[in-house]
Amino acid sequence: MKKMYFGVVMMMLLVCNHITAQRFSPLDKNPTDIAYLRANQLSKPLIKVVYSRPHKLETEVFGKQIPFGEIWRTGDNEATEVKFFTDIKFGDELVKAGTYILHTIPGEKEWTIILNSNTDTWGAFFYDESKDVARIKIPVKKGEPIDIFSIAFNQNYNRNFMVLAWDTTRVNIPVESYSPFLAEL
Repeated sequence: MKKMYFGVVMMMLLVCNHITAQRFSPLDKNPTDIAYLRANQLSKPLIKVVYSRPHKLETEVFGKQIPFGEIWRTGDNEATEVKFFTDIKFGDELVKAGTYILHTIPGEKEWTIILNSNTDTWGAFFYDESKDVARIKIPVKKGEPIDIFSIAFNQNYNRNFMVLAWDTTRVNIPVESYSPFLAEL
């Protein structure tokens, strides 16, 4: 009887251990990253971008790995999310504080940059043009090649830019905090 009781207890422990064991998916090959724009290192953020960072797979990224002229999620996996903590002038468009999805249409000489209100979507599969809140065109620049897609903020001559960079392509999107008082001057 003791052997049977011991066997039942051991079986229950094994089953419980199997049920409670946590299984995790393998690490994502294109990890998520975050970029912030702040007025200074100690200030609250003005803009936060959450995006996935795909790797270069082809000899050329744009035109081959990422086709020209097609909507792109601007990263990998979940659609790239942009949060404005204040009203922002995005290119030449005023965008209210809030959270948006960043889509792009890459071109050889210029890109269409799109902010869309259809948040919490995977990729560009649920892109709905009727939910666009801003659509601007930005010329392409060239730089040193980088193998992993990156988004960063850069200040140049007292102007802020959200920089999209991959391979030799650079797209510098002007962004600045918007104040109605300053707009009236």
